[in-house]
Amino acid sequence: MQKAHSSLFRAADRFLGEEVGLSTSQHAVLLILMQHDGAPISAIAGELKMGKSSLTGLIDRMEKKGLVSRRQSADDARSFEIHIRDHGRHLVRSTLPGTKRINRSILEPFSAQEQEVIARFLNHVASNADEIVATQTSRKHKENHPQ
Repeated sequence: MQKAHSSLFRAADRFLGEEVGLSTSQHAVLLILMQHDGAPISAIAGELKMGKSSLTGLIDRMEKKGLVSRRQSADDARSFEIHIRDHGRHLVRSTLPGTKRINRSILEPFSAQEQEVIARFLNHVASNADEIVATQTSRKHKENHPQ
């Protein structure tokens, strides 16, 4: 799974960089903002499973490129909301047809029934990744450090 993830991530990063000048992480932020414009950094970080400090640096770079803007929250003066700008919206929209073609190409060799299993598997991993890793890490720790 790690090899597949790394290969796909590198290829996507290369494609997005060459086509529209975005990193995969920047693209992911823009996709979230297309659905939830004005999201706080903490919500974006949670959705991407990314540290807030790492995301803050990414947002800084995106702001300099004119992709997003940061506004102080009306509800909490210590918090900022991230808004997608027209340039960011345009770039994301330009990538959607290619992303859909890539997704179709990945699944093309598989039957409809196999695609359903793949979708269930990916949803399971995405929804339970923290718990799966924590359980296995805890089990390994107990095996190596018996009471």
